[in-house]
Amino acid sequence: MPIEYIQLALGPIFVAVIAFEYWRRRDRFNGKDSLNNFILAITFQIAEMLSLLLILPLFYWLHQHRLLEIELTAVNLLWAFVLQDFLYYWFHRASHRVHWMWSAHVVHHSSELMNYSTAFRQSLFYPLAGMWLFWSPMVWLGYDPKLVFAIVGLNLGYQFFVHTRWTKRIPIVQFWLNTPSHHRVHHGTNPQYIDKNYAGVLMIWDRLFGTFQAELDEQPVRFGVVGFMEKQRWTVMVTHQWLHMFRQWRQAKGVKAKWLALFGPPTHQRHRTRAEGADAVQPSR
Repeated sequence: MPIEYIQLALGPIFVAVIAFEYWRRRDRFNGKDSLNNFILAITFQIAEMLSLLLILPLFYWLHQHRLLEIELTAVNLLWAFVLQDFLYYWFHRASHRVHWMWSAHVVHHSSELMNYSTAFRQSLFYPLAGMWLFWSPMVWLGYDPKLVFAIVGLNLGYQFFVHTRWTKRIPIVQFWLNTPSHHRVHHGTNPQYIDKNYAGVLMIWDRLFGTFQAELDEQPVRFGVVGFMEKQRWTVMVTHQWLHMFRQWRQAKGVKAKWLALFGPPTHQRHRTRAEGADAVQPSR
């Protein structure tokens, strides 16, 4: 699939950039943190490849019942990029505001560091969270599934380069495009930074829908998640929020409460974890 080919092709570039940043700013790395990032990236890629085998028949069925015949022209490619970036904004926003989706996305925010390897920190449960659903409107509209996944791959590839503390503000460019400064805000746990800057590439969506926040000199970004987050075991990182969510669902009384436990916003409720054997605050954004 194009999305896999693109990510594999960019892989050596990503590793080279990480190595260069490590050489220049070793103080911004931690060995265990970086190792977890690479393990999570590998497990994510495996899960994504397997899920595509299941999802592709649905996407080709949607394409057979498409609404429009879209020719492969430069203008239509541009519109495809803009549409996919718009859909990515809503996928990313939902990943913070819907507990089911946050259970996968929380892994990406779990590091208290910010360097290029942080971009690799992804959950193998993203396919289960429903990321693919957000690209289906493009296929139904008339865009070929391979083209859609290629654009998704390029969008995600761009986002690798915004995961760093190296670059400061970039005048003019930062008004239109997602930059490291904007994305540092997104990873912040400072109250004014939470649930801001969901952009993939274009910042216009955050500005239009009221979720834009500039990085403030007087408020250095504190990275991570609000509440407890596993820092050592990647297996716990990818499962603990799911376990917490289903625990809430089991304890909820009534259909509405059970629905909100799964699809409402993440919560700050306290619970006892078997791993810690003590009360811990569950992360929430």
